[in-house]
Amino acid sequence: MAYPRNLLAPDEDVVVDAHPHWKALVGPVVVSLIAIALIVLAWWWMDSVEWSDGVETGVGIAVGVIVAVLLVWLAVSPFIRWSTTHFVITDRRVIFRTGVFTKTGIDIPLARINTVQFRHGLVDRMFRTGTLIIESASDDPLEFDDIPNVEKVHALLYEEVIDALDGDDTPPRGTPAA
Repeated sequence: MAYPRNLLAPDEDVVVDAHPHWKALVGPVVVSLIAIALIVLAWWWMDSVEWSDGVETGVGIAVGVIVAVLLVWLAVSPFIRWSTTHFVITDRRVIFRTGVFTKTGIDIPLARINTVQFRHGLVDRMFRTGTLIIESASDDPLEFDDIPNVEKVHALLYEEVIDALDGDDTPPRGTPAA
């Protein structure tokens, strides 16, 4: 789902609109697969044990509730967090938003950005992702993890910062020159 355009200023153009990289969902997918395997194993075990109907039903309900809570906590919640996290670069600012019930966000005007860095290790390079580090005029550096194509985003952000500082009068992307 793209960042809502109605939350942008008039004539503000989006340069980058990204969620965290899909590798952030590998853990929840593995947890889901393990949970499914455990459910099948528990069902097979319960079927092989001779219990009274009441005890079997009680144990089945208890196991089902525990598995459901763990799945929501360890698999569904990270997916929702991933899908509601937006990293957006426009021609005026960097926008970061996350959250479902409690939304948090930060906007950094391009003119206040001093330094743009990126960091990615071997695994991140294999997945073409990394951490983008933005240092603004008065704040500690902000780190944005799991940014897809971090080197390209770094270059685009640097270009936009230079344009903002120079007061570049070139027309926004997608509009013909006068």
